[in-house]
Amino acid sequence: MKYAFYPGCVAKGGAPELYDSTLAVAAAIGLELVELTGAACTGAGVLSERNPELADTLNARTLAMAEKEGLPLMNICSTCHGVFSQANARLKKDPEYRARVNQHLAPEGLQYSGTTEVKHMLWVLMEDVGPEKLKSLVTNPLGDLKAAPFYGCYIVRPSWVLGYDIKPERKHYLEDLIAILGAEPVEYQGATKCCGFPILTMNRTNSLTMTGTHVSEATEKGADCMVTPCPLCHLNLDGGQVEAAGVVKKHLALPVLHLPQMVGLALGIPRDKLGLRKNLVDTGPVLEKVLGVNR
Repeated sequence: MKYAFYPGCVAKGGAPELYDSTLAVAAAIGLELVELTGAACTGAGVLSERNPELADTLNARTLAMAEKEGLPLMNICSTCHGVFSQANARLKKDPEYRARVNQHLAPEGLQYSGTTEVKHMLWVLMEDVGPEKLKSLVTNPLGDLKAAPFYGCYIVRPSWVLGYDIKPERKHYLEDLIAILGAEPVEYQGATKCCGFPILTMNRTNSLTMTGTHVSEATEKGADCMVTPCPLCHLNLDGGQVEAAGVVKKHLALPVLHLPQMVGLALGIPRDKLGLRKNLVDTGPVLEKVLGVNR
């Protein structure tokens, strides 16, 4: 299975452990990734508010790069996934708009035609690799680990852009994957809510309140960790957890794993290749529960 690979900004900057663990998992399950090293940031939805045509042109450019490779596009960020999907929907719907955007792309020799399938790594694992193959590759079942899923906004809404009408099972892929890997998914209200990251610079207190609320609820429900397919959510849930604890006036110490970190643990990939020392909230309790060792 071969994909054009879009890692996104955060995996190359604030959360390099996501990039490293993605490459390790891809190698273990036989995914061939052609990284689009010249692709631009998606704008994280913010750019679309300021300049929609510029945002759609930048994202059409990345999709055109994947088209040129003749490959589906795999990304590892819920936010990037949603932004790509929405841009794709707008451009496919409006031929005149698509033609105007293609005029912007022409000097670079690129053309967007709307043939690229956009898939988050979570969807690739569940739809292309498939549950049965994933189960066969698990060498280190996650045992008694209780993991709270945290999807991130852009991979669940707007549902009509993301194909939930065609594949409603996408609504519970993260819970399904947790179970496939041998862990127990924890049910709690915050799983599909916003982490607070989009308003962090506008209203830090409210943003951290959202983070603290989700982490404390998952903890109270018995979670040993959280797992998220969105590095922007990870920045808030992991990186902002200490400050969030002060805002919500609760002790918080819940490890937050990137999606491929959790998968990698179950596949028996050495923990150093998964970058687990780079997570800010100590992942030692997870390692101790799963592997019988600490960091």
